Amino acid sequence: MRSPVASSGTLTPAARLARWLALLVPGALLAGAYISEYGFGLYPCEMCWWQRYPHFAALALAGLAFIIPPARFWTALAALAILVSAAIGLFHAGVEYDWWQGITSCARIATSDPGTSPLDAIMNTPMITCDDPQWTLAGVSLAGFNFLFSATGGMAVLALLARRRRT
Repeated sequence: MRSPVASSGTLTPAARLARWLALLVPGALLAGAYISEYGFGLYPCEMCWWQRYPHFAALALAGLAFIIPPARFWTALAALAILVSAAIGLFHAGVEYDWWQGITSCARIATSDPGTSPLDAIMNTPMITCDDPQWTLAGVSLAGFNFLFSATGGMAVLALLARRRRT
């Protein structure tokens, strides 16, 4: 009886690499987001969270590519989710650079620390606006970096999937 696990033998080396990239790109970007948040106190605004949601979906879809055939289908869907995060990152960066107006007033959602009341958590939550980047490197904000890395990663996955098997 054939296993439901997607066999690596049916994929080209380029498709196997695409599958790994589809897993590693959103994983690395989410790890960076959480390290910047919990390690360096760079709290996410609402649009920062919007950029994370497609990466969560991409991780799930890339995971499915390792266990449910056809792997290329799930990998392609993961790449599209990564590109959605890139588009949101571009929009967010545009708001930060005053290229266009944002569509919402953004603030961080309050979280309660152990031993504090919910009201204290709300009152002590820093207000994080979407139009003011908390950190930049060479003029590029975290939203800008998400756009650059997500667009590059998503396009690389799709390009690898488009490669034909050499005979």
